[in-house]
Amino acid sequence: MPTLRLVLALFAGIASAQTVSIQVDAAQRTGPLPPVWSFFGYDEPNYTYMKDGKKLLSELAALSPVTVYVRAHNLLTTGDGTAALKWGSTNAYTEDASGKPRYDWTIVDRIFDTYLERKMKPLVEIGFMPGALSVKPQPYRHEWAPDKTYNRIFTGWAHPPRDYQKWGALVYQWVRHSVERYGRAEVESWFWEVWNEPNIGYWQGTPEEYHKLYDFAADAVKRALPAARIGGPHSTGPGSDPAAKFLRDFLEHVVRGKNYATGKTGSPIDYIGFHAKGRPRVAEGHVQMGSEFQVRDIHRGFEIVASFPELRRLPIIIGESDPEGCAACSVRFHPQNGYRNGTMYSSYTAATFARKYDLAARHQVNFRGAVTWAFEFEDQPYFDGFRDLATNGIDKPVLNVFRMFGMMGGDRVEARSSGAQDLETMMKAGVKGNPDVNALASRGDRNAAILVWNYHDDDLPAAPAEVDLAIAGLPAGRVLVQHYRVDGEHSNSYEAWRKMGSPQTPTAEQYRQLERAGQLQLLGSPEWQIAAGGPLRVRFRLPRQGVSLLRLAW
Repeated sequence: MPTLRLVLALFAGIASAQTVSIQVDAAQRTGPLPPVWSFFGYDEPNYTYMKDGKKLLSELAALSPVTVYVRAHNLLTTGDGTAALKWGSTNAYTEDASGKPRYDWTIVDRIFDTYLERKMKPLVEIGFMPGALSVKPQPYRHEWAPDKTYNRIFTGWAHPPRDYQKWGALVYQWVRHSVERYGRAEVESWFWEVWNEPNIGYWQGTPEEYHKLYDFAADAVKRALPAARIGGPHSTGPGSDPAAKFLRDFLEHVVRGKNYATGKTGSPIDYIGFHAKGRPRVAEGHVQMGSEFQVRDIHRGFEIVASFPELRRLPIIIGESDPEGCAACSVRFHPQNGYRNGTMYSSYTAATFARKYDLAARHQVNFRGAVTWAFEFEDQPYFDGFRDLATNGIDKPVLNVFRMFGMMGGDRVEARSSGAQDLETMMKAGVKGNPDVNALASRGDRNAAILVWNYHDDDLPAAPAEVDLAIAGLPAGRVLVQHYRVDGEHSNSYEAWRKMGSPQTPTAEQYRQLERAGQLQLLGSPEWQIAAGGPLRVRFRLPRQGVSLLRLAW
């Protein structure tokens, strides 16, 4: 039986649409709009050079002219390179019978070659611990699956090194090899980091042992390439008190602590990384997102960085920034992840990325990037509810929001909406009452772009928004208006697949149709309009969880 809330929501869905006024002033620049969205990551590095992995990387590289950075786990993990969920390996480090190190960069090179062939750059995660260096190497490879307890993944690779000098030598040799293979200038343009989420099970040592791990790695990076960019700690969301303390203690160490590698005061740090995650749940029979948790993580992380005068101008990269914490936990076993295939994920992405810019401006920090921890899962069932950007080579709706981001750029300009939820409300409770019908706008030399979304944390049917968009500050003359849309009918391979009967073995023609449905689509034909004597007005209906991008050129 349907719940009362669902019945009321169904009634609301046929009720009159909400009218929202959005005012954009293209002449009122508020500062640069950096492409913080152009960072992506995943657990399984060996997917990089597989069929669908290469296809998706090519699409990510083509999102816009800006550089795309890619972060992957398991770049130093021991193994034969076989891919599996939440697993990967490169066998970069082994030892002979006498304990002499052996370095083999074959698989690491294959991964990085795949990025650089597409003009992408790695955000190099230095980890995890090779079996030959781990203080507790066995058991080493985990046998995790989405229906198993998450903590089963933490095996021998998560432990500290038995010899920190050998650990430092491994990092030094890796950086030196990268310079020899790709050139000094290229490697200087990368970001390097030490480990992943060392405040939870990914690191089976103490915080002090992580500081030591970081110091030896950072020292090695700088000895091999002084201008290389190294950072950390890439700890979990600082919205929780223990994670906030870990981040603060790490920053205190790099500023004033004794360096474990050199004995000097302080440690090299060129950027700061932490993570931010939401928390969806099933509420009264439907998925309800926890956007407030992700926004709080970002707020508190920026606040902590800003509290260090020595560090507040350093770039910040949110090393994982997502609706929740486990990309490989499919909806088949985790019903709270039911948002992933359709438009809820895409509208959530639009709404939360805008708040990241707002929080960076509030705290006056140098926000450089936010890694979307979503990629693809090779040879899994179609639309099986993983947190991914594509399934079996078919782009999901969320990828089209990144295509929209790719058409923005230049400076941010003022945008005000009568249907927006204010930042304080979103940090406190998310979007649980009225929807967030809001906009993010940018302007280049001869173009402007306005991203508009109709987002709500509850995955329930509702009335669309009637949007009255007024764009002031445009030069007088003819303006070409292109209107792109992600909703249930546009840029949505998932709905196209469902209408086909949800085939797990689509025909060649069905596959071509799904590929087309996965591309970003125009709502209608481009139109020339006249900007003169007042704001340019565009009126349109935006469904719940829909996202529009209006691109203007003159």
